[in-house]
Amino acid sequence: MPGWSIRARAPRGTPRAGHALAGIQRDADVLAAFLEDAAHFPGGHADGLITATSEADISQALAGSTPVLPIGAQSSLTGGATPMGEVVLNTNRLNHILDIGTDSVRVEAGVTLLDLDQALRQAGRYYPPGPTFMGAYVGGIIATNAAGAATFKYGTTRDWVIALTVVLPGGEVLDIARGAVIAHDDGYFEILLSDRTIRVPVPRYRMPQTAKLSAGYFAAPAMDLIDLFIGSEGTLGVIAEATLRVLPVRPAMCLAFVPFALRAGALAFVRQVRGLARDTWRTRDPNGIDVSAIEHMDARCLELLREDGVDRSQGVSIPPGTEMALLVTLELPAGTSGARAYEEIGNAREPEAPDGPLRRFCRLLDAAGVLDDVEVAVPGDDGRANQLLAVREAVPASVNQRVGRAKQTIDPRIEKTAADMVVPFDRLEELLTAYETAFGARGLDVAIWGHISDGNLHPNVIPRSSADVDAGKAIILELGREAIRLGGAPLAEHGVGRNSVKQRLLEQLYGREGIDDMRAVKQAIDPDWKLAPGVLFSRQS
Repeated sequence: MPGWSIRARAPRGTPRAGHALAGIQRDADVLAAFLEDAAHFPGGHADGLITATSEADISQALAGSTPVLPIGAQSSLTGGATPMGEVVLNTNRLNHILDIGTDSVRVEAGVTLLDLDQALRQAGRYYPPGPTFMGAYVGGIIATNAAGAATFKYGTTRDWVIALTVVLPGGEVLDIARGAVIAHDDGYFEILLSDRTIRVPVPRYRMPQTAKLSAGYFAAPAMDLIDLFIGSEGTLGVIAEATLRVLPVRPAMCLAFVPFALRAGALAFVRQVRGLARDTWRTRDPNGIDVSAIEHMDARCLELLREDGVDRSQGVSIPPGTEMALLVTLELPAGTSGARAYEEIGNAREPEAPDGPLRRFCRLLDAAGVLDDVEVAVPGDDGRANQLLAVREAVPASVNQRVGRAKQTIDPRIEKTAADMVVPFDRLEELLTAYETAFGARGLDVAIWGHISDGNLHPNVIPRSSADVDAGKAIILELGREAIRLGGAPLAEHGVGRNSVKQRLLEQLYGREGIDDMRAVKQAIDPDWKLAPGVLFSRQS
């Protein structure tokens, strides 16, 4: 029977340094590489750097009075991995894959998704729910409850975490297995430390029921303790090890780049494919269309690709006048060869051709009038798949480059200004219209892309002045309220971090009382505010 209390233990291993101060690197040239994350959040500075190789190293790093910021790949888009005077706790040496089972994998927190995927591929296993950036660390994706393209079929990181080893701010360690520690009926957990027992209140707010959510501490009646740490952005404990669920059989993958002349046609196609995929999951039809992800790029995104020559360098044709392009991931039966896939595609228009998932998909494309413009990567053609994925990844890179140039050449106050909102798919077109109306009314240059199959869109301002940044931030706050009104959330997958706009969006979502509930959790577990202070929320209301 699960209970509501859990006993902490001492850390395993021997710290590399004799005492905490001895292990701190303070060389300015070394620290310089750790003062900024992918958000280019300004003002990064650190008191030092500790590189952990064990639980004992993490525990020792937390032994002093100096605040600590645990980091992974520093791929955060929110400033959450940018130090503001803390000692940076680097986890890149916690990079061992400890065990691969039939349906699970046990890893240290510093394992990258790329290394995890390569190891699982060799074993025929598959971990599907990660973000598109394969350099992200396992500890980081858990700390932000990261999600990505395949949320439509597979959910978010939270759904795949079986167990965690977490080092608490005081240096003691929790081994948390899903299902073992459930909140008391009165809404709290108890953590038994070596010198005292702490009572951790469950926040009282109710989280929106969206496909993905990275918005502060998890809260629900009878919630699992493991979920409190997933998505807590390093503010409650340092993840040292994780056990993740994996698929025992790796499906064959086919990618399709699908351009549409009209946005309405693209949205109708997505709606149709989503319905057919759900039918396939329900009926387990071996010939059914099984789509795990659909991503989209709007007309401005496609312009950026042409401006930078990405379409030519990756050998992808984007027809003139395309309003929206989709990148569709189809899952095929394991072992489907490239030759078999090409055969299905080539015979798709033949009325007597054998049935199959690719034949059905091509006939849908043909009915939509786009089959002849589609670019495909069949199973086994990793080179072509990487080209199609590179087109998608080039869009945010292109925006970030333009933001960086503007910051250098126009105004140092210019910064990345973007949103990460999710709504139920049947309200998606309303959100798109709200985006275009709001940004258009201010005359802002905006590119919109995202994971359209789960209703998650990323509008990004391409600023020409600091005034564009200010206007973009104001619009994002307006649109946050609209996303909530539509039954969604203004914080889908990137987290909150130190970003002032995202922290205000978090307050929009839960109210001041909700933020105070989070502070109460933080105060119970980390009374000295040692871990990641200023991430998610400030100490004072």
